[in-house]
Amino acid sequence: MLAGRPYEEMERKLKPLAEQLGIADILIKYPYEVSGGQKQRAAVARALITDPQIVLADEPIGALDSRSSDNLLELFGEINKGGQTILMVTHDMGSIIKYCDKVVLLNKGEFIAEGQPGHMVDLYKKILANQMDSLKEELESDYSGGMDKEDGKKADGAGTGNAEAGGASGSGGLMKDKITINASRTEYGDGRAEIFDLGLFDQRGNLTNLLLKGEMFTIKERIRFHAPLKCPIFTYTIKDKKGTDLSGTNTMYEGADVKPVNEGDVYDVSFTQKMTLQGGEYLLSMSCTGFEGEEHVVYHRLYDVANITVISNKNTVGVYDMESEVETKLTRG
Repeated sequence: MLAGRPYEEMERKLKPLAEQLGIADILIKYPYEVSGGQKQRAAVARALITDPQIVLADEPIGALDSRSSDNLLELFGEINKGGQTILMVTHDMGSIIKYCDKVVLLNKGEFIAEGQPGHMVDLYKKILANQMDSLKEELESDYSGGMDKEDGKKADGAGTGNAEAGGASGSGGLMKDKITINASRTEYGDGRAEIFDLGLFDQRGNLTNLLLKGEMFTIKERIRFHAPLKCPIFTYTIKDKKGTDLSGTNTMYEGADVKPVNEGDVYDVSFTQKMTLQGGEYLLSMSCTGFEGEEHVVYHRLYDVANITVISNKNTVGVYDMESEVETKLTRG
C-alpha cells in the first residue's frame, strides 16, 4: 500500500505523470544519478500522485529550465481545473501573470495586498525598486477609492482589468484609466485629430502595462476628428529607454482600409502582434498623421505616452528573440 492505496494503482498513475513531467527515463535511477531539476520534478510527481485536495508548492520552478517550468505550471493548471487547489510561493513575475488566478503579496513576512495578478506584480515591482512611499500611496488610494477586496480592482477602474472590444471597460470609462500613463509624455499636433483613449491588452484580454514575451498583445487607439481629413494614418512605435526606435508600424504600411473622415467621427484602431522583445522596460508612442500633397502633417502625436514592461523567462542576445529552433547532433570519433 502507498498512501492508503494499492501499489498497482500508484504504479499505473505514475507512468503518465512521469511522462508529463519529463522524468519517465529516470525512474529506475538512484538520486545521485540525476540532476537537481530532475529531483525537483520527481518531488512534484510524489506530491501529485495521491491526488491531494491542496498542493503546497514552494518555488516549484526554481531549479527548472523554461520548458520544464512551463510544463509543470501547465500541469498545475490542468489539475486546478479538475478541482484541486494550488498554493504556490514564487518570485517569478511571468508565472504569476500567466498562470495565477489570485495573488497574495507579502514582504518580509507581512501581508501587503491581494488581488489580480497584474496589479499585484505592479506593487511587487515597487517593492523591488524600494519605492515604499509610492507603494503606500497606491495601497491607500486602492482602498480609499473603493478597492474590491475579492478581486483587487478599484471600483473606478484603476489598475489591471478587462475591457470590451469597443474600447470602454466592462464597468464603463476609458481604457487609459486602467493602465499607467507616463506623466512626462509629450504631445503635439495641429489639433484636427485627437487620440482621446488608448489601451494595452495582453493575450488574455487584460488591460495592463505588463506583457509576457512570446505572447500576442494588442495596442488600441481611439481617435476623434475635429475636421474633415482625406486619409489619416494611425501609427505606433516602441523604443527603449535610451530613445532608440525598436519596432512599430502604421496603417499605411499595413495596407489597412482607412476611409476619409468628417468632423465628429471616431476611429477605433487595433494593432495585434507577438511580443518578441527581450525582458525589460520600453516606451510606447502613437500618432495620427497624414500626407497633404507632399507634406507630412502631424494631427496628434503622443510621445512616450506609456511604459511597457516585458517579462521573460528566457532572454537571448540583443534586442529581439529570433525564436530559433535548435538542433544538435553529436558524432563521436
